[in-house]
Amino acid sequence: MDLERLGAMHQSRLSFMRILVRRIMLERWQINTARLDLCAEGYGTVIYEINTAQGLFSFVIFSDYLSSAERNDRVVASKWDLTMALVAGRVEDDYLAFLRQNVPLQEAGRVDARVFVLSRANRSARNFDYVVDQLSKGEQPDIAKIAKVGYLYRTTAVYGSGKLGMADWDKVSTRYPDFARPFAAEMFACLMLRNFSLLQVEHIAQQRNPQQYNPMQPHIKRYFGIGNSTGLGMAPYLINHPMLINQWIEMRELALALVRSLGFIDDRIRQQLDALLARSAQHMAETFTEDPWQTNNNVRVIDDLSALREQAGASLHDWNDFLAWSEQHCSLQGQELLVSILLELYPQLVDGLDDYYCVEEFLDLDSLMPLQKLKEVIERRYDWALKIDFNAVGSRDIFWYRSEDKMEPRLGECALDQGREKQMPLGVGYAVYKCYQLLCQYIKEHPEHTTARFMVARPKLRGIVRRIQSMDRCVYGDIQANLLAKDVLPMHLLRCKLSFFGVSKFDPRSKLWVRNTMFQGAPLLEDIGHVYNDDWFMPLAPVVGGID
Repeated sequence: MDLERLGAMHQSRLSFMRILVRRIMLERWQINTARLDLCAEGYGTVIYEINTAQGLFSFVIFSDYLSSAERNDRVVASKWDLTMALVAGRVEDDYLAFLRQNVPLQEAGRVDARVFVLSRANRSARNFDYVVDQLSKGEQPDIAKIAKVGYLYRTTAVYGSGKLGMADWDKVSTRYPDFARPFAAEMFACLMLRNFSLLQVEHIAQQRNPQQYNPMQPHIKRYFGIGNSTGLGMAPYLINHPMLINQWIEMRELALALVRSLGFIDDRIRQQLDALLARSAQHMAETFTEDPWQTNNNVRVIDDLSALREQAGASLHDWNDFLAWSEQHCSLQGQELLVSILLELYPQLVDGLDDYYCVEEFLDLDSLMPLQKLKEVIERRYDWALKIDFNAVGSRDIFWYRSEDKMEPRLGECALDQGREKQMPLGVGYAVYKCYQLLCQYIKEHPEHTTARFMVARPKLRGIVRRIQSMDRCVYGDIQANLLAKDVLPMHLLRCKLSFFGVSKFDPRSKLWVRNTMFQGAPLLEDIGHVYNDDWFMPLAPVVGGID
């Protein structure tokens, strides 16, 4: 749970995108275009109907003209190229009219509980028109150009779980098992956006020049994903849902433990390992970023992978020894990428652990706990927080708040910005430290008291005491870092959650937000029903002149 190690994690078989696509392909969901009403320039309405083993759903897309002056990728924008909604059941004309009045407005509109997800997206300025031009001339997009920006659209927000009138998580998780895993509905909306983006460029290109138009080759289409920019809005989630984060981390660590103890090593496994190490190195080499820090990280990871290949070739008989060697010779990012690679080798051990990703989050107060026991829990469970010198220069220079204008979490500097009194309670380490100081003072006077008496004396500490007691039942969950320190890197928080989503090709734009790519290399809708090997981990640029 060290912050820097969490920020070094990568996608894996247990990432939400992989889990979702595996389910779609293995259960053979039927996804058909129920309505395709697009003009020659690709504006209009499209409805997909999704038939699963458990029910019927619809994905509704509104494509509207957006001038360059109106284009804004920030969350405060009011117009977008596309707005979308995932809804339960079939969409009839009257309900479509209701959606048409509200979905394009996003936060300014209001939907009902049939809607699971609201989202919006803008075209890629670097790729969209270029791909249309290429296809309309009967040519394929240049692979090298795609490799730099591997998407046609980028999302600017994906909303779910009760926001703006949508179905809350309790309803989705109990009534709709197809989307009962964390972020399954949100990931599905992004997957459908990716597939529509491919349909739309082909539609516009064919309308523009029907005589010369040539559709995109499938192996090139699969290389297109969806762009995403993730900022501080995602960071508080990891702090506010410690029991859920504990569950995700625990399943990942359990998967690794199963591989370490039961993963048999033979020549086939050695060959697969070498191939995955080589693929991952090439994937990192094909990742373009202008950020020097991330560039250095990628170069170091490529070196790590080369060293791991050499070590595996010389001596690979036990995974514990191999992992121990990586911890001595590789960077954190290299170590964590190796973990993801090992999980790829043993799907029979790993797949299915996602069934345990959900957990009921109750931070209960044990009012009868003796204060000596509470003190012992803090000293054992939160020793990392007690070791931090919160009186040192820079240790409490930052506070987290929600911007009223931008409607997004922000970082403020205590010496420069106002509003510290409205800060979000994300400094768990400092809260534990203060609680411990006050607890020790109280115990000196009342050593025999229980937690209930302490809560009466210090009612404002009820929240942190509840967290301390509840998290003592977990192995992981609390991020062991001072999130109020001047030198804190929120990027690590973003990377951690994005790794569980399953994104790739991180491109930091500052320490506060990062570009990334979703679903690159994933199968297409037309691949449903065919043999599925679930082999799109660390996708590579397709070979020029290759075939499907």
